Amino acid sequence: MRRALAAGGYDAVTIEGLAEAAEVSKQTIYRWWPSKAAILGEALLEGGLPGAEVSVPMTADLGADLRAWFSAMSAALADPEGVAVARALILVTASDPDLGLALNEKLAAPIREWVAARVARAVEAGDVRADADAAAIADQFIAMASYAALIGQPLSAERVEETVLLLLRGIAQG
Repeated sequence: MRRALAAGGYDAVTIEGLAEAAEVSKQTIYRWWPSKAAILGEALLEGGLPGAEVSVPMTADLGADLRAWFSAMSAALADPEGVAVARALILVTASDPDLGLALNEKLAAPIREWVAARVARAVEAGDVRADADAAAIADQFIAMASYAALIGQPLSAERVEETVLLLLRGIAQG
């Protein structure tokens, strides 16, 4: 499924092609899944999502950690497969909101966990206000990285830097 997406995008993936690749009839496909989006959604739920596995070591420098994470996330979503999957994820979400929520949670959960842990360390160190909302920070990171994937362009080093500086100014202690 991912190869097909990367090769031709969501529109190029057909039920006929999927049935042929699986060596089954179209009727067999439709017996199990009501649509192409449902097949893709299930495949993505069972497999990995580009960007969800991104994690970087935590250091004493919050800004450096956020830059490293943002750069790694952007790179993970910038390859043709990541772009195709990100675009397909939007289409799946639009056609099946419940499946879309499950997929987005699968993508977001590890990101939120990493960001929450990193922000908690910064709060303990006195670098970040105690009321900094780690989930909101993670959502912003996910949104920016996803947007970059949707347009097929990784975030530039300048964009990463400006985003991290803006974020740090907003959550800094004092």
